[in-house]
Amino acid sequence: MTPPSTPPLPWVGLPTDTTQIGAHPFQAVGEKYLRAATDVAGVGALAIPSILPAGHWPDLLDRLDGLLLTGSRSNIEPRHYGPEPSYQGNLHDTTRDASTLGLIPMAIQRRLPILAICRGLQEVNVALGGSLHQKVQEVPGLADHRERLDDPIEVQYGPAHDIELVAGGLLSRLSGQPRARVNSLHGQGIRRLAAGLVAEAHAPDGLIEAFHLADAEGVFLLAVQWHPEWRAAESPLQTAIFRWFGDLCRQRAAERTSSGTSPGTSSRKH
Repeated sequence: MTPPSTPPLPWVGLPTDTTQIGAHPFQAVGEKYLRAATDVAGVGALAIPSILPAGHWPDLLDRLDGLLLTGSRSNIEPRHYGPEPSYQGNLHDTTRDASTLGLIPMAIQRRLPILAICRGLQEVNVALGGSLHQKVQEVPGLADHRERLDDPIEVQYGPAHDIELVAGGLLSRLSGQPRARVNSLHGQGIRRLAAGLVAEAHAPDGLIEAFHLADAEGVFLLAVQWHPEWRAAESPLQTAIFRWFGDLCRQRAAERTSSGTSPGTSSRKH
């Protein structure tokens, strides 16, 4: 008797941060993102070294079923989105900038499912031509969205403010509610939303907290400014976000398998 076939495991790439540990630089991904991907989205998670040469990016993306852009302690260098110089003490990761800002348009061209979180949201906006506020807390009319670094981590990642979900949007459908309460751990935020991106949620001060990108087949990119990966299995909305992403990745993996292409080779035309 032939055993039932097992659906292919989708593989999702997570670009790494450059982190100094002692005397040595490391390429690292936060475990909370890996656990949310594997335990909640139900996908396989692979770290993408930000030092990977750009010539390998097309082959890499053709072997993936999704892209998860994580948050980070670093901020995008402002030269990528405007003439304003960076401020003293602003932590940058030029290697990650070079990697993600190049990977994102290529992934979108392939309609690769994308979930972008915090810095990831900002990367998508910048990669597509949008701009950022470097210090949201200093913009008239906007609130301070940063965490208190001397608070325990459970407090830092705890609920901070409500967001209004756009009626009829993806998050509104996933939530079933008009608003949600989220954490807030960012100093930068959306100034001008890139063309083609559609707002999904706003903070009480009007700051864009989420957006999506869609085509004729539907939404395939969701970006959120908060951190849904934190205890994702304990929140209905956070769980729904990762399951939505996992379902898209499984669909892509199944399509590649049914098309008869070899594992890791995309059947889509680019």
